[in-house]
Amino acid sequence: MKTLDLEEAAQFLKMHPEEVRRRAKAGIIPGAKVGKCWVFVEDDLVAYLRSLYATPRQALQVGHGEQLCHSLNAVKRGGLVSPHQAASELDALLQLKTKPKHRNSTTS
Repeated sequence: MKTLDLEEAAQFLKMHPEEVRRRAKAGIIPGAKVGKCWVFVEDDLVAYLRSLYATPRQALQVGHGEQLCHSLNAVKRGGLVSPHQAASELDALLQLKTKPKHRNSTTS
């Protein structure tokens, strides 16, 4: 198992060392701070890079004259919404419900 210091990890990832340090500190890039130095395991950096690969998209499949969509999150959309209708719906959602202020009353 090969370990890399900050400079070597930055060179491996083709990033600026300060950016690697920031991302490691935030937990985005796998690494550990041992004393005053950052240490990275090369295999972990390879796994991190592979996690950034784009997922291959499945092409639309056609069979027996039908088109099959294999999307898991397909949503059927409705018709058009006018800008005024959308704005009024947004205004209704954004209205805050507030309680009326109590007035102080003094009796003489």
